[in-house]
This record gives sequence, structure tokens and C-alpha cells, in this order.
Amino acid sequence: MLVLLCITSVHARRVRYYGYVLDEQNRGIEACNVYWKESVATSAVGTSTNNNGYYDLTVTSDDSVTIVYSMLGYETVEMRLLPNRDVLNINIELRESGEQLAEVEVKGIQKQQDMMERVDVSTRRVIPNISGDGIESVLITFAGVSQTNEMSSQYNVRGGSFDENAVYVNGIEVHRPLLVRAGQQEGLSFVNPEMVENVQFSAGGFDARFGDKMSSVLDITYKRPQAFEASLTAGFHGGSVYVGVGDSTYSQMHGIRYKSSQYMLGSLQTKGNYRPHFLDYQTYMTWKLGQSRVKSQESRAGDDWTIALLANYSLNSYGFTPDSMSSSFGTMQTARNLTIYYDGQEQDLFQTAFAALSVSGHVSPEVKIGFDLSGFYTNERETYDIQGEYILSDHPMDGSETAHGYDGQVISSETTETATVLGKGTYHEHARNTLTAGVAALQHTGEWKHEANLMRWGVSGQIEKITDRINEWEWRDSAGYSMPHTEKGMELYYAMRSDANLLSGRVQGYIQDSYTWHTDRAKVILTGGARLHWWSFNNEVLVSPRASVVIMPGWKRDISFRIATGLYYQAPFYKEMRDTLTDGYGITRITLNDKLKAARTTQLVFGTDYYFRAMGRPFKLTAEAYAKYMDRGTSYTVDNVRVRYSGTNDVRGYTIGLDLKLYGELVPGADSWISFSTMRSREQLLTHPELGWLHAPQEQRYQFAMFFQDYLPQLPQLHAHLRFVWAEGLPYGAPRSITLRGQGRMPDYRRIDLGLTHVSNAHNYAYMKRAKHIKQWTIGFEVFNLVDWRNVNSYFWVSDVDGNQWASPNYLTGRRYNIKLAIDFQ
Repeated sequence: MLVLLCITSVHARRVRYYGYVLDEQNRGIEACNVYWKESVATSAVGTSTNNNGYYDLTVTSDDSVTIVYSMLGYETVEMRLLPNRDVLNINIELRESGEQLAEVEVKGIQKQQDMMERVDVSTRRVIPNISGDGIESVLITFAGVSQTNEMSSQYNVRGGSFDENAVYVNGIEVHRPLLVRAGQQEGLSFVNPEMVENVQFSAGGFDARFGDKMSSVLDITYKRPQAFEASLTAGFHGGSVYVGVGDSTYSQMHGIRYKSSQYMLGSLQTKGNYRPHFLDYQTYMTWKLGQSRVKSQESRAGDDWTIALLANYSLNSYGFTPDSMSSSFGTMQTARNLTIYYDGQEQDLFQTAFAALSVSGHVSPEVKIGFDLSGFYTNERETYDIQGEYILSDHPMDGSETAHGYDGQVISSETTETATVLGKGTYHEHARNTLTAGVAALQHTGEWKHEANLMRWGVSGQIEKITDRINEWEWRDSAGYSMPHTEKGMELYYAMRSDANLLSGRVQGYIQDSYTWHTDRAKVILTGGARLHWWSFNNEVLVSPRASVVIMPGWKRDISFRIATGLYYQAPFYKEMRDTLTDGYGITRITLNDKLKAARTTQLVFGTDYYFRAMGRPFKLTAEAYAKYMDRGTSYTVDNVRVRYSGTNDVRGYTIGLDLKLYGELVPGADSWISFSTMRSREQLLTHPELGWLHAPQEQRYQFAMFFQDYLPQLPQLHAHLRFVWAEGLPYGAPRSITLRGQGRMPDYRRIDLGLTHVSNAHNYAYMKRAKHIKQWTIGFEVFNLVDWRNVNSYFWVSDVDGNQWASPNYLTGRRYNIKLAIDFQ
């Protein structure tokens, strides 16, 4: 008997069957049952197709097997196969059954029926990203979205600044710390990705129900677990613990995240002791109070009244004791080297807390209302005293080095002459900055759905209290180097003071209606609405009308069109209103400009989606053309991630562009996408019209991004993930110089991140069936900045003995490695 068992096990073969189940229109069929017929009597082996119709089934047998494809409303298909190959790709077409019992909805890539794009966040764990597994790691590969600092979770959309992006969690807008000036100071993104259920994103033309921001909206909905679930992740840059539990009446989720980018920061050109520590706790709890008082056959399962609590606390600590820095720059003929030796340290602390209590439910089968009470508090402290002794010299290069000229051109040299010292000196940077801010808001929202109409409305009141204390200065001591002096003595190179207090209130409201027509020729969705915004500080009333149309023709080719337009405002919060005035002692003092008006743009967006199949796989090609004209705005400059506003309405501008994105399964069962964007963004300073139209601070005239997944058919549990970004460098100019504003351009931002992931679950390994409480575990290896490109983030400006100014580049992270582990429990 033992011999027979051995012979049987030797001849048993493990075969993987995969492919797509399609209907007669070549569309993927979701939730189709695919199973091994002979295993039904013992331990049923089967699976079901995903929303694209893809299935993946592994069978171990020593004889022929029968694979069954079964779906309600379709004829069942059985295929008898011999296990003569390890991997077999089978695509099946199911015909509709004449005895269809109910309406069957055929799904594929979800169609966009408004200006919000649905984001699949399942890939965020596998996208190699130095700042963690946040939702932003997915967004920055989308068309129109750019990020040129991998240490930051902030992003730009279609030429806008970081502050022009709105983020909503469960319908409540969230805020970020205000004093952060460098990517390495940033902690974790507010959104805990383990708690997310749905994500929608719009790069422009969004509805009136979303607030007064000019660039984009990220709308996130947290999930409500129906059973126990948990996860544990760990890697070189930190880890997280998540636990969720619930049933039909209540749910709760808790998440703790920790991040330390100390290892990653070790590749920066400024050497020293980095001490970044970021901690975050978040919870989301819901309770159903019982059934609605309205009982009817039209009542839905979700008609219960629900109470929800969302709370978050984050503690971000950043310490830094610099040691030295060396940077080469200039042109071929005038190469320079700047070497700095440091003394002193920096210690920053950012504490934020957020809480929101929500009540929602149906007052009738067609009407749902909700009330939200939320509060946000931040306490931020920035403290540093850093002294640097520098040597500026010419820099003969040996061919292995590169430097960047003012226009971003890479230069090199084969000479090895002795360097000549052009200047020596000392500088001292000092800051004692504190900021506290509190925001309390009460909001009411509602919706009424009747036949083809969906009406939404909302009204909110908000109180803001901000206290800002700034005391920072910089002193440079070197004759003719970069420190101004007068007959009375030496002056500070730069000094700023602030003792500002703000107590203000806002009232906002919106109403919009969507109407859907169904005809034989097309499905048309028309949405129109308006926002109202009043702020007590400047007594400004904003009215923002917006409208969009989506057309889905009944053509043989699966294509849709959309167009949106509207008036969009960027209502000032705090940073935008900080006007500056320099006194006779060279000290710049901050005052709050109560005459400042909201930036205003008129936007037009036209887009189209084309859904098709190639090689039996689903694809979606998206194109969006857009135009934005800003007739009133506030100029700003960008240094790292700090945005400095002028505090006055002193600029107008425009942006036009085109975004393209191809999304689909380049490899069966693995989503990938490619995006390309091109734009032109210009601004004109109203205080200096003689300068003409300048490059806008966030203009990137081209950007290419790709996320690609692949695996071996014989080893599908091992995946490779590649993210590639190539974007034009941003404009830059000499600090506090109007004439040189935006005259230079940084080198292109280029980056390739590679990840390898091995997934172990019951589908891939039989031993995992014995681990009842472990759903799967994943181990990954990542290489950040695979090619070790030196990307420039900002510049440190110096002058030589002749008074010439030079831009010494500050480089971002180099090549780094990471190993991460993730375990999902059930």
C-alpha cells in the first residue's frame, strides 16, 4: 500500500489554469464559478472571476480533469483536460441562457460616469515607494499628477500647488500641518490605507459638493468590517498594526503606524545624524441605532440610522545634527564646489489631532440626511541653530563627476587642475517658530433620489483660531560672499518676525442635481450645481457654479465622453494671507492681509474613455484635455515642500494641457498602466508687467509615468512591480529676486523603483489551509532609485568674490533597499 501511495504521489501533477470568461460581446463576466468537477465530492477546488472576468485555478491530479464554468443566466461549459502541461491559458466564451432567471449585470473595468475616477488601491501595497504604502503612491503615477520629492506625500495636479488639493475622508475635509518645509520633516499621510474601502480622484472639473480648491479632489471612504480582520506590516522604514471587527450592527477599526526614514535619509548629500520618528493612531467606529421608522417595500437594507466616530492622533518628531556637505555645480567653463562643515542641530515637533462624530440615516426611502461635528488641532514647533563654515572653490573635474548649470544642463570635465579657493566664511541659521491652530466645524448633508434624479445638498459652519509666532534669521560672514553690509556695519542676510493671531468664521453651502436619461442611442448624465462660501476675515462671498455632462453612446465600440466647466476658487486659509513688510533694519515682518481675495479660475475639461479588449484582456484608454484661466491669484515660490505666498493678489495666469492614460492587464490578472502628460502653464506678475509671461512655479511641460506588474506563469505567487517616472524639472530662480524669477529649470526628475513580492496563501500552498487564522503572508524586496539618478530638489544660493550668484543643488535620495513583511489575519 505504501508503494502504491508513493507511485501515485510521484505521478500527480500540479497544473495551473488561468484566463478570462467572456460574454458574446467580448466583455468579462464577473463572479463566474470556475471549479474542478471531480473535486466536488471531496474538497471542492474552485474560484470565481474578478470584475474583469479573470480567473486563476490550480489543480493537483494524476488523471484528466474537468473544469466547469458556471454563471447564472449563462449556459454552463465543461472542458475535459489532460494534465500534460504545468500552465495552461484558457479563455472561455459563455452564451446567454434562454432560461435566464434574473437580470445579470456584466462588469469589467468600471466605467466613469462623472468627473471622479475610481482608484484601485489594492496595488498600493506592492508599489515600491520610499514614503510607505499610502494612497498617494498610486496617485503619483496617474496622468496629470506629479511628485518631484519622493520623501514627501504631497503632489501637484496640472500645474497647481500642494495647497490646491482637497482631501476628504467620509465626506469631511482633512487638514495638514502648516510649518512643514522639507520632505524629510513630513510624517505619515492622514489616510490609513488599511482602513480604506473606496477611493475616488478628480484632477479637475469636479462637482459643486467638493470644496473650494482649484486643482484636485481625493475622496476616501473608510470600510465597515463585518468580521474579524487584522494585518501586520514591517520594513526598514517602519511598520503598522491594524485590527478590525464588526457585524451587522456595529464595526470598529484601529490602526497604529510608525515610520522612521533614517536609513533612507542616509543617502542625502548632507551627512549627519538624522532622527525622524513619526507615530500615528487612528480609529473608526460605527453603530447602527435600528431600522428607520419608514417601512415600505422600497426601503433598502441600509436604511438604518448610523453613528460613526473617526479619530486620529499623530506625533511627528524630526531631529537632525548635520556634519558636512559637498556639492559640485556650475557650467563647463566655471565649475564650482561648495563644501560646508556644520555645527548645531535642528529639532522639530508636530502634533495633530482630529475627531469627527457623524450621524446619518434615511428619513424616507428617497431621502438620506447626515450631520457631522468635527475638530482639528495642530501644535507645531520648529527649532534650529545651525552654523556652517564653507569653502567656495573652482572645481576641476576628473570625468567621473557631474555638475548642473543654471539651466539644469549636466556638465563634465576631464581636467584635474588644482582647485582655487574663491571664498571662505561662516553662516548661522536660527529659528524659534511655533504655530497652533484649531478648526471646529458643523456640517449637514443630504441627498434625495427620485427616479432619474439625484439631488445633493450641504451646509456647514466653521470656526478657525490660529496663533503664529515666527522668529528666524540667517547671518553670513564673508567679505563679498553673500552677506550685505552698510557703513553702519553688517546686516542679517535674512530675518523674519511674526506675532499673528487669527480668529475667523466661515459659512459654506452647496446644492447640485444629477439627471440621467436612457435612450436607444445613448445614456446621458447631466450634473449642475453651485457652491457658496463666506469668510468673516475679509467679508468675501464666493459663488461657484459648476456643470458637467457625461455621454455614453450605444455604439458597437465601448466609448464615453464627458465635459465639465465651472468657476473654481482657492479660498485662503492662513498661509496665503501672510503679507510681508521689510523695515529699515532689514527685518521682514508678517501681517495678515484682510484685503486678500480668493484666487479664481475658470476651467474647462473634455475627456473620453475607450474600453476595449486586446489579446482577450481588458483595457481602458483615457484622454483628457483641459484649460484653466486664472484672472486673480496670489503668487508664490516653492522651496522643497514649503510654499511661500506673497500675501497679495498680484498674479494672473493660465494652464492648458493634455493627459493620456492606458490602463489594463498587460499581463493576465495583473493591472498595469502607462500615463503621459503635457502642459503649458504661465503666469504674469501684475506688479511687474514688464517681465511678461513667466513659467509658473509648478509647470512641467512633459511627464511620463508607468506602473508595470509581471510574474512567471509557472510561479504566479512571485510578482515583480516596477514604477518609472520621468518628468521635466521645475522652474526656479534666485531667492528674493523678481527679475530672475523662474528663469532657470531644474534637471529632469527621473526615478525607477523595483519591487519583488512573494505571496503565500491557501490558493498557492496547501500548508496555508492549516493556518486557520492567517489569510496570507507576503514578503517583498524593494530597490529604490534603481539607477541611482541624482534628482535635484532645491538650491542653496551663494556668491563668489566677484558678486556672481551660484545655485548649489540639493539632491534627493540615492539608491536604497528595503525588505518588508505583511501578514493578513482572519
